[in-house]
Amino acid sequence: MANRDVAAIILAGGHGEKLSVISEKRAIASVPFGGKYRIIDYTLSNIVNSGIFSVMVLTQYRPLSLHQHIGSGKPWDLDRLRGGIRVMSPYMGRRDSGWDRGTADAVYQNVDEINQLDVDNLLILGSDHIYTMDYRPMLELHLEKEADVTIGAFHSTLAEASRFGVVSTDADGRVLDFEEKPPQPKSNLVSMGIYMFNKTTLLARLEEDAADKNSQHDFGRNILPKMIADSSKVYAYSFNGYWQDVGTIQSYWEAHMSLLADTPAFDMYERDWVVYTRSEERPPAMLGETSSIERSLISNGCQVRGQVIHSVLSPGVIVEEGAIVRDSVIMTDTVIGKNAVVNRAIVDKEVLIGSGAVIGDGDDTTPNKSEPQRLHSGVTIIGKGAKLPDGIKVGRNCKISPDVQVKDFKGKDLASGESLEKK
Repeated sequence: MANRDVAAIILAGGHGEKLSVISEKRAIASVPFGGKYRIIDYTLSNIVNSGIFSVMVLTQYRPLSLHQHIGSGKPWDLDRLRGGIRVMSPYMGRRDSGWDRGTADAVYQNVDEINQLDVDNLLILGSDHIYTMDYRPMLELHLEKEADVTIGAFHSTLAEASRFGVVSTDADGRVLDFEEKPPQPKSNLVSMGIYMFNKTTLLARLEEDAADKNSQHDFGRNILPKMIADSSKVYAYSFNGYWQDVGTIQSYWEAHMSLLADTPAFDMYERDWVVYTRSEERPPAMLGETSSIERSLISNGCQVRGQVIHSVLSPGVIVEEGAIVRDSVIMTDTVIGKNAVVNRAIVDKEVLIGSGAVIGDGDDTTPNKSEPQRLHSGVTIIGKGAKLPDGIKVGRNCKISPDVQVKDFKGKDLASGESLEKK
């Protein structure tokens, strides 16, 4: 049943630098995930499965592929005359020209359009998370407490909590403290980047924040801490399901590998909570006489003549005879040549890996020299459209930029921790 008292706003303008070359040519929200999906599909599906059919998507960085993917919103039943989906990008003539300065500023720049929404509550959502969540219980708590804002939160480990906004509450769930990415967390209850605001409160706080020249114009760093300091009614809604931030190379790779477990933490086959996406017309997957597949996800249009072990293949991937793909994520229309080996890698769209090439060769103790904080666990990443020569050996924790050509390798192998940029 449609809920006409709430509209959703998705913050989808982020560059996502932590995903390195994987998000170099696209917004993080449009990065492929789980074979046939994009990351934003999970948020959009949660919205419509929760009965919310008025949605604004705020874009900024390289939004073209995201705009094309969303289109009219038909796959999510959002091509509606009343409500439906609107995709908003920065444009000359907004309140301030130029890039949005923070998460709160991204919403503030569209405040005129938000004013026109005939709802009392606004659900603010990020777009770099994989999860299944019914937002209706959160709305019920928000209304019950007559809250100004309700924060979606889950229990993390203390070791991981410093990556998020950390929330402290009293016995009634009222938030006493909110600290964005503290080095020493006081609690393991962390923000999911999901906020249910009273619309009047949100608009007033955005106006106030926009006038503050010392603000970073961010929900987690500025607006929420100030609301708590002002004794506003700020509550936390504790979520107990699966939620994964996939904004880093390691978390993105781990989230894919978790799909392949005997009992996956996240069930993409749940019939009562379908993940919707724009479908590309592809023929069925073809498994050749010499193929072998173990515990993997194989999308439509794939042609497998080699071995695929514990990996995720997006539509149109070709694995030639004798090739081995292991513990890897391979995106749309990539070709793995004959007798090539791809081990523990994330390979973007339309990559060609030459015959006999070896990706993920060597030890995983040497971090990437240019991005040691992002590439240090043995995962090698290859950017969109790269072409790798026959017989090349690429180590672990390597980074190959988009559109690199065979000639850029100059006949040299790539040792662990090295990077290759397009000349």
